[in-house]
Amino acid sequence: MSLVRIFRYLPDIDAFEVTPEYRELADTLGISEWNPVVWIGRLFMMDNDFGEHWFDNWDAREERRPIAERHGLDANMLLIVDPDRFQDGRDGPCNTPELRRRFWTEVLRSLELSSDFLFDKARDTNAKAQVRIAAGDTALEDEYLPDLEARIEHWKAAHDA
Repeated sequence: MSLVRIFRYLPDIDAFEVTPEYRELADTLGISEWNPVVWIGRLFMMDNDFGEHWFDNWDAREERRPIAERHGLDANMLLIVDPDRFQDGRDGPCNTPELRRRFWTEVLRSLELSSDFLFDKARDTNAKAQVRIAAGDTALEDEYLPDLEARIEHWKAAHDA
């Protein structure tokens, strides 16, 4: 079992990007959706679809576009922590936006997930797609990976040696 770092922090821009290793693995395993960290955001945000939007912060990307371009980066791919997305106002907030932003920046800088966990997530996603396809939902046919186990074994052979 290996650990896969999910994000790379870009201190000059105060933003993240998905690491190439994680992006490749997420694509291989079919857990990328429209963004390879969507499903992680759902888990961080009380396991609901609001979490898939945890990096929807287009204004912040536009603000950072000039510096991103100086670094040769596409600002549209930047993942920027918006502290307001990490509080719902129901019984708080208990911390300042600055402290929330710093906390989540530190959490994401250090976030590593085991390949075994990522494999299990892919298996779960694949099984759900298979069930929905069997029930007649043809929209998911492109998402089901009949060769998922072979993909996992190939990745293990290449990375866990």
